[in-house]
Amino acid sequence: MASRKPKTVIYRRRREQRTNYKKRLHLLLSGKPRLIIRFTNQRIIAQLAAFTPQGDKVLVGVDSSALKKLGWNYSCKNFPAAYLTGYMLGKKALKASHKEAILDAGIKTPQKKGKAYAFLKGVLDAGVVVPHGDEDMFPDAARMSGAHIAAYAKILAANQEAYTRRFAEYLKNKAKPEDVVKSFEETKKKIQG
Repeated sequence: MASRKPKTVIYRRRREQRTNYKKRLHLLLSGKPRLIIRFTNQRIIAQLAAFTPQGDKVLVGVDSSALKKLGWNYSCKNFPAAYLTGYMLGKKALKASHKEAILDAGIKTPQKKGKAYAFLKGVLDAGVVVPHGDEDMFPDAARMSGAHIAAYAKILAANQEAYTRRFAEYLKNKAKPEDVVKSFEETKKKIQG
């Protein structure tokens, strides 16, 4: 009679690829609140959460769609939106007297010079202390302010059909892609208050 090991049932959230429990345990052992960032197809969701035995407690939460209320008429999921969302979360965290955190980027490893690091740079610029690697992990300041979008818009301006097709969402919101850097600076000043 053959005997074999019974099938191990994997935790539901691990099966759904939503939680890496080994990584989560290491983050919780730090004793600091977790700076959680998640990217959807339309926006960026960020929270500062602390562990409690009953479940995680959200201390501060921000959604990139809140930038619309501050006059941001561009995409809520690009580099400038990631930086501004991080900056807004950092300012709210400091107002709620949370001065340090540890980054929780989820299952996926953040890409070097990617949006997750643009978000983290916004949090750091707001004044929250978050342990991070080298400074070369962050995108350059021009990219975080959206200068690459403005430069691309100037290139596409020669072909009006391609320009209107590529920037249809911006033009519908009466926002010129060439002015994204100016709008970035204005929104940042509004967040500073």
